[in-house]
Amino acid sequence: MPQLHVAGQQWSVLHDTNLLDALNQAGVAVPYSCRAGSCHACLVRCVRGEPADLKPEALARGQREQGWRLACQCQVVEDLELETFDPSRDGLPAEVGELHWLSPSVLRLRILPQRPLRYRAGQHLVLWTASGVARPYSLASLPEEDRFLEFHIDCAHPGEFVDAARQFKVGDTVRLGELRGGALRYDSDWQEQPLWLLASGTGLGPLFGVLREALRQEHQGPIWLVHVARDSTEHYLKDDVQALALDHPNLQAQWLERAQLPEFLGQLRLASRQTHALVCGHPDSVEAFAKRLFLAGLARNQLLADAFLTRS
Repeated sequence: MPQLHVAGQQWSVLHDTNLLDALNQAGVAVPYSCRAGSCHACLVRCVRGEPADLKPEALARGQREQGWRLACQCQVVEDLELETFDPSRDGLPAEVGELHWLSPSVLRLRILPQRPLRYRAGQHLVLWTASGVARPYSLASLPEEDRFLEFHIDCAHPGEFVDAARQFKVGDTVRLGELRGGALRYDSDWQEQPLWLLASGTGLGPLFGVLREALRQEHQGPIWLVHVARDSTEHYLKDDVQALALDHPNLQAQWLERAQLPEFLGQLRLASRQTHALVCGHPDSVEAFAKRLFLAGLARNQLLADAFLTRS
């Protein structure tokens, strides 16, 4: 049977065992959220040996050349010597710069990195607490304009990261892990075309960043922002969006409670086949939006969807 060597430990595992399972079952704490190769929280580095990688395209070539692999996508087929991701060594130092409750359950977390981070609106970033809890979150800030990195944390349900975030104080140290591309982006080629931004819950965060990017690039076509929330108290950023709409007549917004979504979807129609739609939030809402848009005639290459992980 193949042998695993990690931090002075050595043990045997069955051939073809999932690497993430083998590590966690042996007490080597490797964080994870999606188990689908998307969140990148489970990075490990191969020092010796090579696992069977079921999703090699999930990592950049440079990362792979350095030995990094996603443990959730690897199977143990030979002896391996590994290093787990160490946020104190491999992460970018940062500190909590601001904490503010945007709604009863949404915490705005602004982080000040030790050095500038190059990113685009809508990307994901893995956040590490001082206690070693990791979770990927979408960026709600706008590069080159905001000096901070902004995240909107849904604290409606308990979870390791959520529980830690509730205890954050300004000045606390955090570490930044891998920056991910994400599905959401703004393309300057869309400037004259209708742009729909459909969000549920904290899916509004990255879409607010994309909205500001579109306005910064002087988007000329109509922009329609829709936010679906549990109830009216969860419609955060409403004042910010309305302020933008006063300066940009091509922007309109609609605020829906979850119970209103079926009726809204039933009445949804495309005004133009050139519409580009960006959808973000809970998987159920993303699926409902996407299905209705396809039935309305939106081409698949004109829809960018990002379904949030439901594990906290």
